[in-house]
Amino acid sequence: MTVSAISGLSNLSSIASSQLVSAAQQSKSSSGADFSSLLSSAVSGVQTTESAASSTAVKAVTGDLTDIHDATIAATRAQVTLELVSAVRNKGVEAFNEIMRMQA
Repeated sequence: MTVSAISGLSNLSSIASSQLVSAAQQSKSSSGADFSSLLSSAVSGVQTTESAASSTAVKAVTGDLTDIHDATIAATRAQVTLELVSAVRNKGVEAFNEIMRMQA
């Protein structure tokens, strides 16, 4: 694995968090934005990332991809982005459950 591929893998969490921040900025700029719109835009970002990973994987299988590291990086980027969005969702659900326990 080349040094650039390793540095690309180490920066995946920052890429995923920057996608989530950009989704937050987009929803913040619109009036009446809330957590559900933030998650909706994050999920659409995950879908975009996963479709890019799928198309890169197809190129790798058909032999059209010159560097296999691109496919590996795209797949890992999609996985990290999905894990980040699901972790944020889980924290939101935990916070909601905690608030509901406080009211009871």
